[in-house]
Amino acid sequence: MNAFVTLEGKRALITSGTRGAGAATVRLFEDLGARVLTTARTRPPEMPEAQFVAADLTRPDGCATVAEAVRDRLGGVDVVVHMLGGSFAPAGGYRALDDAEWQREIDLNLMPAVRLDRALLPGMEAQGSGVVIHVTSIQSQLPLPEATTAYAAAKAALSIYSKSLSKQVSPTGVRVARVSPGWIETESSVELAKRLAAEHEVDVERGKQMIMDSLGGVPIGRPSKPEEIANLIAFIASDRAGTITGTEYVIDGGTVPTA
Repeated sequence: MNAFVTLEGKRALITSGTRGAGAATVRLFEDLGARVLTTARTRPPEMPEAQFVAADLTRPDGCATVAEAVRDRLGGVDVVVHMLGGSFAPAGGYRALDDAEWQREIDLNLMPAVRLDRALLPGMEAQGSGVVIHVTSIQSQLPLPEATTAYAAAKAALSIYSKSLSKQVSPTGVRVARVSPGWIETESSVELAKRLAAEHEVDVERGKQMIMDSLGGVPIGRPSKPEEIANLIAFIASDRAGTITGTEYVIDGGTVPTA
């Protein structure tokens, strides 16, 4: 057990916890003593059934299913970590983004947090304590016009929503904060590096460098590890961060070129 940070006895919901930084966060929360429920569309074989609820969070009924499972299985919640996000929009900038593509990015990156918070926050307010962590993205500050316009806009909306929410509920004892990652070395990002490497006939490390170059460079020289994202989230969720609310923590290896 980590002597500095503990989540002993905390009841936690972590969305999209079956891979990447979400899976790393689930593992760490369990190691730190939390009771964890996570969700995705399908349960991986290694995930215990008692820990998982299958749901499509891009739909209102999927969010309702998860909220009900939180109340039934955990008896309420102390920490909600909104890990769900991503982009499936085609390349091509604004010309490639019709109404359906815009709606899909919003339904994936903004509305699940809005709906789950609306369902679960009243219980947190009633108990006088809780933590909500929205995982945003540095893309809200550094959008890639050809590829991430809609995703970046949806994440920017999530960030503004999170800030406004914090101002409303912090007086009730519920903290709300944001974690804004840059490039994370997940399974999918490594696959992208491999595809780039194959296309340009270079090695995988050069493929990773191409991704970092597309972001304007990563001064630390590497992407974040999923476990590093999880470490930050766990600290914010813990009682050690008892007066942290309404703020955003960037974890990007120095990618965003601002103070």
